[in-house]
Amino acid sequence: MFEKFTELAIDTVYDAQNCAINLGCSEVYVEHLFWAIVNNAKGISLRLFRNSGINADIIEREIKDYVSPTNKNYVVVPFNNEFKALLKQTLDLASKSGNVNIHYEHLFLALLNIKNPNVKEILDKYNFDIFKAKDILARLVQKKIKKSVHPEGEESGEVRKIDEIYKNFERSSIFNKAISKLTTSGYEILGTEQIVSSILENNDTNVVNILAKYGITQATFDEKLSSLQSRDAEYSGRKIVFTPNAFWVMNKALQVAKELGSSEVLPEHIILSILDVKKGIASEIFKEMNIDFDELSEEIIKPIEKQMPETLVILKLAKEEARRIGRNIVGTEMFLLGILAEGSGIGAKVLNNLEITLKDARKVVEQLLGYGNEYFDNEIVFTKRAKNVLEKAWKYAQEAKHERISSEDLLMAITSEHSSLAMKVLGQLGVDAVEIKYGILKEINID
Repeated sequence: MFEKFTELAIDTVYDAQNCAINLGCSEVYVEHLFWAIVNNAKGISLRLFRNSGINADIIEREIKDYVSPTNKNYVVVPFNNEFKALLKQTLDLASKSGNVNIHYEHLFLALLNIKNPNVKEILDKYNFDIFKAKDILARLVQKKIKKSVHPEGEESGEVRKIDEIYKNFERSSIFNKAISKLTTSGYEILGTEQIVSSILENNDTNVVNILAKYGITQATFDEKLSSLQSRDAEYSGRKIVFTPNAFWVMNKALQVAKELGSSEVLPEHIILSILDVKKGIASEIFKEMNIDFDELSEEIIKPIEKQMPETLVILKLAKEEARRIGRNIVGTEMFLLGILAEGSGIGAKVLNNLEITLKDARKVVEQLLGYGNEYFDNEIVFTKRAKNVLEKAWKYAQEAKHERISSEDLLMAITSEHSSLAMKVLGQLGVDAVEIKYGILKEINID
């Protein structure tokens, strides 16, 4: 029987046996498997338990009230009848879902199906949503259509040309201050240190106040800067108008701004980029000051998230939609689902007026993409076409003089990518680009 179990599934069963032995029980109960399932939870299963505040230590304490230790030192213990019935059910679940092997998720789903009163009581105690979990697990155990490559291609590794960087920053007061500092410093090439020093000059911005909490002020930063004997940290290739690392930082800042829903690059986007790229003099100074890069990044992002920028919410929901079907690549189709899931923006309203619902769009996406082989808990990346859509949405927002990228900007950008997966989804739902564009213009009162 166990030859059909995946490595994680069989490890979970072994852990249940060890739990029974450690607790001095003469048999392996379903309650022991409950502990092992929590202990081995990963991806979406881990998220389900975390949402209810459940972890392995809690379950170990809870099941002690339901199992009967005999205080004997067992080396091997058999499964009780209920446990055997559960294992048989995993075989049935695997067969019905079209899987040759028995996965960890089959064990989890069988545990919820077996209706053990003790397990149910513990789950209810922590407000664990059994019905929601069963629905998610049932989707995960369905035989998955293996498509390793996203139809829109994977994440683009392309970077912008220098003149594009200049075009986005030439009107920025930070950029102009940095150029002034460059002139007085005697250097001819702009580095991350001039950029950060210019940001720190403005005491009224939120990001400068956050940096001050970490001991990064204009005085402390410039003091560290004056003690440097070399500018080697800025170069990894030939010298250009920007130092190579300043170029990477500014390029990244443009992407960060878009993903956080802004139509312009702000100081916080530049600092977040420095913390992410981890190269250049500014980064070296932060390291010397013993700054926790992850902690500072979270501190900067918090106030942005509190403002709930529409596109930031949509992109977060798009990532969740990708995770829901076991993928770590977000294409234009996930942007479409994110707009529908956000629900309150003009983009969602236009789609709803055309009788496009999240439920129907999800079905088409699932048919086109299938389910991934695993639930991805690692970093989510965008397809090249998704990045193109975000770029166009940024430009639409700038043309409309919006401070932030809105859902209608994103939806309008989607319609410009005629062969995108999002447009294929909309086409299958009976809607074309002309109808969507007309709906957007009608909502924003442009004839």
